[in-house]
Amino acid sequence: MIIVGERINGTRTRVREAVTARDADFVAEEARRQAEAGADYIDVNAGTNPEREPEDLAWLVGIVQQSVEKPVCIDSPNVEALEAGLKASTGRALVNSTSAEGGRMEAVLELVERHGARVVGLTLDDSGLPKTAQQRIEIAQKLVGRAEEMGLKRDDIFIDPLARAVAVENEQGAEFLDSVAGIRGALPGVHVICGLSNISFQMPSRRLLNRTFIAMAMARGMDAAIVDPLDGGLMAAVCAGAVLLGQDEMCMEYIQAHRAGRLAEWSA
Repeated sequence: MIIVGERINGTRTRVREAVTARDADFVAEEARRQAEAGADYIDVNAGTNPEREPEDLAWLVGIVQQSVEKPVCIDSPNVEALEAGLKASTGRALVNSTSAEGGRMEAVLELVERHGARVVGLTLDDSGLPKTAQQRIEIAQKLVGRAEEMGLKRDDIFIDPLARAVAVENEQGAEFLDSVAGIRGALPGVHVICGLSNISFQMPSRRLLNRTFIAMAMARGMDAAIVDPLDGGLMAAVCAGAVLLGQDEMCMEYIQAHRAGRLAEWSA
């Protein structure tokens, strides 16, 4: 399971303040804590206005890379900011994101290919947010087809079927899970990812829903997630899910997590 640590995001007040004040110590500590908790990528999202976002995102990428030996996930809807982040990156970054909306797919995929990066493709096109699994699968096929035409390999493509709040649309949990299985079946070799906490938006006891949902999505084929790796219960669910799905050879990662005390609180 590929874990993208989501905590360095300008929508969080403390992160926004750190970006504005150039508080490198705070950003570095957030990166270190996530890396130590098991993040494979550190997401960086400046969340500032478009005029200053390229500079802010490049600064964040630099601080994270000085602090941890993990690649960054460069997160912005602003293509200029994505490019600034990629120029500042010294590793193989993951770009979050592109979509099948008019104009955006070509611009971001060209940038990704030029910088040798990987990419997250949202199942979103000009018709709006998809409601059904089939709609998501069709958009994913369009995204992957164009990405391959531009030279990307399937291992470099992460499709996000867009988890939607069950509080608003109760059927969307099941539709998302069906879309995960459908995308993995239709597009073997492509990764499936999501911003996990969207599913529980506006619900009580959100962490319970998130932890249950990630295990269910793993069982359908999801192999990456954008999450808070400091949520020990969620990370324990990922660890246990990998064992039960036969993804943890000889159960060694689970055993090591147990010996390190990372499972004790959740197994009592």
